[in-house]
Amino acid sequence: MEEYLFGKKISSSKRSIRSDLESRLSTLFTLGEISTTTEGSIESGRDYIGFATLPDQVHRKSVKRGFEFTLMVVGESGLGKSTLINSLFLEDLYKNRKIPDVSERIHKTTTVEKKTMEIEERGVRVRLTIIDTPGFGDAVNCEDSWKVCTNYIEEQFRQYFTDESGLNRRNIQDNRVHCCLYFVPPWGHSLRQMDLEMLKRLHRKVNIVLVIAKADTLTASEVDKLKKNILNDIKEHDIQIYEFPECDSDEDEEFKQQDRELKASVPFAVVGSNTILEVAGRKIRGRQYPWGVVDVENPKHSDFIKLRTMIISTHMQDLKDVTEDVHYENFRAQCISQISQHARERGKLKRDSAPYESDISDTDRLLFEKDEEIRRMQEILNQMQEKLKGTAQDRKHESIIDV
Repeated sequence: MEEYLFGKKISSSKRSIRSDLESRLSTLFTLGEISTTTEGSIESGRDYIGFATLPDQVHRKSVKRGFEFTLMVVGESGLGKSTLINSLFLEDLYKNRKIPDVSERIHKTTTVEKKTMEIEERGVRVRLTIIDTPGFGDAVNCEDSWKVCTNYIEEQFRQYFTDESGLNRRNIQDNRVHCCLYFVPPWGHSLRQMDLEMLKRLHRKVNIVLVIAKADTLTASEVDKLKKNILNDIKEHDIQIYEFPECDSDEDEEFKQQDRELKASVPFAVVGSNTILEVAGRKIRGRQYPWGVVDVENPKHSDFIKLRTMIISTHMQDLKDVTEDVHYENFRAQCISQISQHARERGKLKRDSAPYESDISDTDRLLFEKDEEIRRMQEILNQMQEKLKGTAQDRKHESIIDV
């Protein structure tokens, strides 16, 4: 019987070679020398255990559980914070926002607005929480504007610490702030005193990412100069902003180049827009000016695409890890230290009060003994008085008889 392979006749010699190979493979499979993996590749059975699939197991479990990310935005009104957030996540989170007039802003205090939404992309779900701080920097006296932000961050740390120390630890919801986008106004030549004070209060509690707002109002040279001045202010006042982790040695050159570009772009000079324009036959998010169009996602126009890449694509997990391992651990250590300090103070107070309590008990015992002694002496005195009365009556009776 003639055999064919890919439409061609197989000669007898080739058929014998193929049958010999099939026989050997069948023998190896029978003896367990060769096994096939889920990907279809053949590996040696005696060398393959199976734990190489652990990353796939972790991936499936993580995707099923979903991810959480909390982003805080801080900056004055009118810097385009809401527009930038909408551009970052391609959502409209502020449809019904009411913009206060000037008279309301004079006495307006900083508040916290929380918006949570579910975003899904290619089967991966992220519960995104945006913490906005309307009113920051709007009042005449901005001395205490930082308190609302720091109090909120610490409150979330405290709530997580309480839940972590409780009995039901399986359903803990992570509302800790993982990243803070701090918006620097494009006017001015460096950070203002209010900016420095705010950053000093925040930098040890949250990952700070600096953003120069409305960068399309500056020329390229002005942007570079402002970036240098901001970095000098940060260094001079010892403010710690988020630092990019070093690339692993096994990373490819393309990723290393991208990482170098991201580091060189700090602080990010960004432009945001909710307007969809059509330019050269394609739709873009941009801003229309008399002299042309600013493309939000064009790297030559702004650092927007780099900021989105950093926060979402490349460093979101690292932002969460730094929050867990550094900022939250510092807060947790302080809480445990305070609890230990209170326990030591209570123990010392108890030890110091023990001799006093002993003295009180000894005094009470002595007073009780004295009272008992006085009572016995009073009884003896009463008995003696009764005897004296009886003796006096007997003598009187005897004198009457004699008469």
